[in-house]
Parts: sequence; C-alpha cells; structure tokens
Amino acid sequence: MAPSQATQEFVPIKEVRNGMIVLKDGSLRAVIMASSINFALKSRDEQEAVIYQFQNLLNSLDFPIQIYVQSRRLDIRPYLAQLKEREAIQTNELLRVQTREYIQFIKQFTNSTNIMSKSFFLVVPYQGAILTTKSAGGLFGKSKKTKEEQELQNNETFDELIGQLEQRLQVVEQGLSRTGVRTVRLGSEELIELYYKLFNPSEATDTAGQ
Repeated sequence: MAPSQATQEFVPIKEVRNGMIVLKDGSLRAVIMASSINFALKSRDEQEAVIYQFQNLLNSLDFPIQIYVQSRRLDIRPYLAQLKEREAIQTNELLRVQTREYIQFIKQFTNSTNIMSKSFFLVVPYQGAILTTKSAGGLFGKSKKTKEEQELQNNETFDELIGQLEQRLQVVEQGLSRTGVRTVRLGSEELIELYYKLFNPSEATDTAGQ
C-alpha cells in the first residue's frame, strides 16, 4: 500500500458537504468560529455575568462539544505590503522617511518576538440512530435499490441529519451570544482549509516578512 493511502486511513473525514463534515462512521460535525472578549477589562459584575451565562450554556447541553484553540504566529506580510504601498504614493518626504523607518521597526520587532494570533472554534457533533446499525452501512448504506432510489434516500437522510445538527448549532450560538461572544459557522471552503492545516501543521505556520 502506498504511503499516501496508509496516511489517509488515519484521517476520519470522508467528505465535506454543504458546510458539514461527514466522518467515515457516518456521523456529522459542524464547526463554529467564536470571537474573544476582553474578560480582564470587564468589571467584577460583568465577569460574573459572563461566567454565569457560560455555565448556563454548558448545563443546557445534552450533547458533547469540542473547544479547539488554534495558536499561530501572526503573519504581518499583508500589513507590511500595505505600508510599502503607502510609502510609494506618499508625496511628503518626511512622512515617506517615517513610514520606511516604521516598516523597519515592525520587521525587527516581529523577528525578535513571537507574536501569536489565536482562533477559537467549537465542534458540534451529531450521529443519528440510523448510523449505528451495521446494516445501514453508514450514511450511504448499500441496498438492492436502484442507483437513483438510493441517491434520493441518501439525500433525504442527509437533509434530516443536517436538520437535527442545525438545532444543536442554534443552541450553542444562542448560548454564546448571551456571553457576548460573536459566532460564525465555517463553510465548506473554510472547513477544508482548517482541517488541511490541522493535518499539515508544518504548512500552517505563518511567518513574518523578512
């Protein structure tokens, strides 16, 4: 067996479809990206309110969730490119020199200090009872039906599972909203990028401009 095939066997993902992750066992996963809040800058009463609302969210869940924090070195290359563009169009010589010096300062600072960016994700799962039976063969089980009939049944089953997962997502999103955390669901392209970088960490490291 080729090395690439052997590696793929350890990846539990079967496909990414309609903004959902379909695992090899037929279960589904959806990923929510959450914002951060300046907890330390809030008053004591505000901090207690945030903790209370988050506690209420956890107590209201009858299903597991996974919280994933991604730390990556901040990529300042787009910012430096923007500064260089401003330098090029600057008509005031003094401001042009100051912009150039500021660019050099940013380069030196980021080269000597690891500036990390953090992203926060919540993974919400769903696995229906139909997926637990061996006869079902997972989400797309085999049967003696025609190809068209089987495809229609698969689509109906998938839509039903998405509906159940959608209800869970709404519970999590509403609970986080009460704590002051903003959320956004990852689409198919964002999910593919997230998991590609997760399984290929050497290619996910952002580097500062030289």
